[in-house]
Amino acid sequence: MSEHEDRRDELTPSQEEQQYSLNDDRRVKTLSPGALVVKRFFRNRLAMVGLGILVVMFLFSFVGGWISPYDENQQFYTYEYQSKQYAGVVQNDDFRYASADGQEFGTTAQAYFLLNYNGTGGSEDFSFEYGGIAYDVVCEGTDFFSVYSDGTLLAMAYKDIVNEDGATLSFDVKYGALKAYSNGEDSFEAEGATYTVDEDGNIMLDGEVLGYISRFLVTATENGVTLARTFKEELQECIENDETEFVYTDADGETHTYDVSYEAFTDSWTVNQETETYVYDSYAYPSAAHWLGTDRNGMDMMTRLMYGGRVSLIIGFIVVLIAGVLGIVLGGISGYFGGWVDNLIMRIVDVFYCIPSTPLMIILGAAMDAMNVDAQIRMLFLMLLLGFLSWPSIARLVRGQILSLREQEFMMATEACGVRTSRRIFRHLIPNVMPQLIVSCTMMLGSTILTEATLSFLGLGVKFPFASWGNIINDVNSSYVMTNYWFIWIPAGFCLVATVLGFNFVGDGLRDAFDPKMKR
Repeated sequence: MSEHEDRRDELTPSQEEQQYSLNDDRRVKTLSPGALVVKRFFRNRLAMVGLGILVVMFLFSFVGGWISPYDENQQFYTYEYQSKQYAGVVQNDDFRYASADGQEFGTTAQAYFLLNYNGTGGSEDFSFEYGGIAYDVVCEGTDFFSVYSDGTLLAMAYKDIVNEDGATLSFDVKYGALKAYSNGEDSFEAEGATYTVDEDGNIMLDGEVLGYISRFLVTATENGVTLARTFKEELQECIENDETEFVYTDADGETHTYDVSYEAFTDSWTVNQETETYVYDSYAYPSAAHWLGTDRNGMDMMTRLMYGGRVSLIIGFIVVLIAGVLGIVLGGISGYFGGWVDNLIMRIVDVFYCIPSTPLMIILGAAMDAMNVDAQIRMLFLMLLLGFLSWPSIARLVRGQILSLREQEFMMATEACGVRTSRRIFRHLIPNVMPQLIVSCTMMLGSTILTEATLSFLGLGVKFPFASWGNIINDVNSSYVMTNYWFIWIPAGFCLVATVLGFNFVGDGLRDAFDPKMKR
């Protein structure tokens, strides 16, 4: 018995089972081609970094929206003091006109009045004719004229203004008051009653003040707001003293402060007041409630980033899906059949390559803006357009690969076995092109997301209320916002750059995994 046999006899049964010969198949561990690709991919550190980035961005975009306590379009409000125009003041130096009851004195007739008034020097009677009607103008007092036609009073022209003080005054009362005031008279008759006018321009009836005359016209900016006479008088005094701040105490004893500014272009004064206003909590800085602050519409930036990532990623995948299906079908048919079919499809590809995509998108975007296309329909059109413009590159790639594969032995075998044409293309040829297709589509995902972000930034892509990383950055519409509200655009830009880098790293890793010779 040999020494080897003696040693073998000494081994236990379990040890015998663990000893194999060199030609034992169980000693050779083999991997399938797919497993080899996966193994090479996971050994690529850069690809792993890219895959980790993409996992984080997908979780942030698709899971984060469910976790966020806010809705995508939820707006937040706050109270803040804003300077708003409260009133406007004009010192009237131009003629105003009022027609008598049942009479008409139109703008063209008023223009003729001014033309002849300037020709007379402004202090005497004159007449003019317009539209076959003769007008007689009588100077009733300083800057006050009556307009007659055939002895009938048509209108009055005046510079002093009657301010009604809680009462509605008729044309006759206003006419009598202005005529008396311009001539320095202290009373006048109108509507069967005797009215008095004092030196301050107060119009009174039986001691009750009905209104007053002044060349300062003070009007409230908001409808329904009535300004007290004391407010107007104190404001006029403030303006005459060239003061820029006006403090007024109303009838309830509350003190209000106003800013008074002169507008030289309109020769008027603007009265502004600081009021507490319930407004959007726009551009709020990061806080415990809003980790990345709010945008100009008062929406939570973190939530908008999550939903924006969801939109950008979905658009990228759908565009690549559309381009991939069209490119695989047309490229496969072109490469397999060749001849006139190949020539026709490649000429179509050349036509698509010649289409100026950016001007086309700008034109379609402007057209959809003009037609007020719904934001969701607009997003669908954007995906279809980008998909139809992106398929030619995939079609060329598939065609080139199939041209080389269709002459190989396995394709001759399928032809000899009578396999139908569609099965040869999509069951035997296309799977052999898949490695290159996966790499190309992965790289295209990053470029598609960049294209969508660019279009949305230019206002041609995804529209409000939907969010995308591109139209979030579009909020940076001025250098002031860019420099003072960094939390608006830096996080969106970071998400955009990180996602595109992730797709590029994964694409490079897949390319090296499918073809290890690329690294040599």
